[in-house]
Amino acid sequence: MAGFRFEHIEYLYLLLIIPLLALLYIYSMRNKKKAIKEFGNMRIVRQLMPDVSLKRQYLKYWLVSICVVLFIFLIARPQFGSKLETVKRQGVEVMVCLDVSKSMLSTDISPSRLEKSKQILSKLVDNLRNDKIGLIVFAGDAYVQLPITSDYVSAKMFLTSIDPSMVPVQGTSIGAAIKLATRSFTPNSTNEKAIVLITDGENHDDDAIGAVKAAAEKGIITHVLGVGLPAGAPIPIGGNNNFLKDKDGNVVITKLNEEMGKQIAAAGGGIYARTDNTNASLRALQQEIEKMNKADIESKVYTNYNEKYQIFAWIILFILVFEFFILDRKNRVFKKITLFK
Repeated sequence: MAGFRFEHIEYLYLLLIIPLLALLYIYSMRNKKKAIKEFGNMRIVRQLMPDVSLKRQYLKYWLVSICVVLFIFLIARPQFGSKLETVKRQGVEVMVCLDVSKSMLSTDISPSRLEKSKQILSKLVDNLRNDKIGLIVFAGDAYVQLPITSDYVSAKMFLTSIDPSMVPVQGTSIGAAIKLATRSFTPNSTNEKAIVLITDGENHDDDAIGAVKAAAEKGIITHVLGVGLPAGAPIPIGGNNNFLKDKDGNVVITKLNEEMGKQIAAAGGGIYARTDNTNASLRALQQEIEKMNKADIESKVYTNYNEKYQIFAWIILFILVFEFFILDRKNRVFKKITLFK
């Protein structure tokens, strides 16, 4: 399958003007109807203008809007990759283990622990260059959400869909996530590797320290971002002021377990940073990744791209010609032609 990309993807932000154009059109149509009403009853006025066609005016608007969208695609320069090659780049490998247990829904960090974590990961991906990244989600069990890759577009796409329902077994099995991450790096690669654990530290029922030490023996560093505040917060479960409660009916307060996070980071030879409502933890993590020794990473990429803007140019031309011949009024010549009686 050929690779596809936009050479100037930033131009796609111009698509935001489409809703604005729609609002302007609605506003102009309302003013037009208002002006017609000033002459008298709408039914009577329409009888005086039998050839005026609102459907044709709507059609012309939609055709012009389609042309605007296609023109934005055109200037963004769509391209298809025609040659897939293996290239070597200097980089490192990072496996992210993201806690998606229900405690990560707490809002002591704005907008929530989980959403803040996703924002940090998105910014981390934006700052990667020739490195590879993978993603594991975990709660009571761990799953590879994104295998180790240099496809940053896919990485950001997977981030948007993450929520606690992805892992049916609740809990926080940090050890299972670390073990899975250790197995998920590129086999036989010589570049430096790091695991980034993002969690509130409420570990249950497994040996997280042992798993981190086993990873360290293989040369894998483990960094920990602790998400939340030590004071803690309730866990929302839907609805207004509806929170998770224990068997006695008391609201459960989930607290950041910083001690656990610091122990894991120390065992893994990495750093611990608390993630609050600032980006300090992200900056600390990026500094650590930049310190890592970069080695050759092989990636399959498209090296030749063919321009495909001509397709959009021809479609735009055809639509504009078609739109030119559509009159605001009904065509009196064609109106007399009756194919079916």
